[in-house]
Amino acid sequence: MEAAVFEFPKEEDAVDIESFQGETQTLIQPKSLKDPKLEKLKEVLVYWINGTLKSEHIVVQSLEEDLYDGLVLHHLLSKLAGVHVSVEEMALTSVAQILKLGLILEQLDQRLGLQDSSRIKWNVKLIHNKDLLATLHLLVAMVRAFQPELDLPQNVTVEVVVMQVNRSGIKSDVMMEVLTDERDAGSDSQRGPERDDPIERLLRLEAHKVNAVKKAILHFVNQNMSSVGLEVTDMDKQFADGVILLLLIGQLEGFFVPLSDFNLTPVTHSEMLHNVTLALDLLNDSGLQMSRVDPQDIVSLDATATLKVLYALFMKHKRK
Repeated sequence: MEAAVFEFPKEEDAVDIESFQGETQTLIQPKSLKDPKLEKLKEVLVYWINGTLKSEHIVVQSLEEDLYDGLVLHHLLSKLAGVHVSVEEMALTSVAQILKLGLILEQLDQRLGLQDSSRIKWNVKLIHNKDLLATLHLLVAMVRAFQPELDLPQNVTVEVVVMQVNRSGIKSDVMMEVLTDERDAGSDSQRGPERDDPIERLLRLEAHKVNAVKKAILHFVNQNMSSVGLEVTDMDKQFADGVILLLLIGQLEGFFVPLSDFNLTPVTHSEMLHNVTLALDLLNDSGLQMSRVDPQDIVSLDATATLKVLYALFMKHKRK
């Protein structure tokens, strides 16, 4: 909906403008759509949805394009709240999709405890029209209600244009819309330093202690990669495309990842993201104990994210 353009009917169309009076649209400003914090929020929500619905074999790539017909929301409602709405699985027509969305959102709103309608910033029409702002508000509310331990990017705000049709034409106002705030840090992150991730604690130590741990992990990695003729000298850059990470996981966990399942020579960002996502899925399936890591962070050379994965592997296999 952010790319929507208000087009007024020509006189020859003979459409009564009074029928649109009182209608309001809220559009995210183009510059806010490029805000890194908004992009990060979208990535986290996509990763959360795909992780939640992994067993259902549902993969979401775009929040705007993949949630409008009710299929994904229906499965999320069932998975997270144990509520199964009696609707058809695949609604192919707009009428069927709108009907399905209405039933699903009615159940969701009840489970989210939002009896005050003024706090509900989504509705059937907005979701079905692929309104990004409404979709984000809905998903953030679902995370808060069903998975409060999930860390969402804090203090994400976007600049929006609120447009309303009245007798004199269009009235517009620019304002800031809050998507997340401090409460979205996740419950674990609000329990004090004693509950921090071990890597977060490590990175608060003196530099020489941090370097000692990194050196030990690097030595561990190279010991296990020597059999395939690979040497790692830069943990961040060499793990960013997911190839060495997949090979390392195969070595440590004792299985072979079919070459057809990943890109051996990834070039594009999407190919790298596919590799890293596959690697993290394999680690999750193996029961590896580590805090949530976003594949995008590893592809983006986030040293902390890469270190979290390697540290978890190191702690599991160092004594074997």
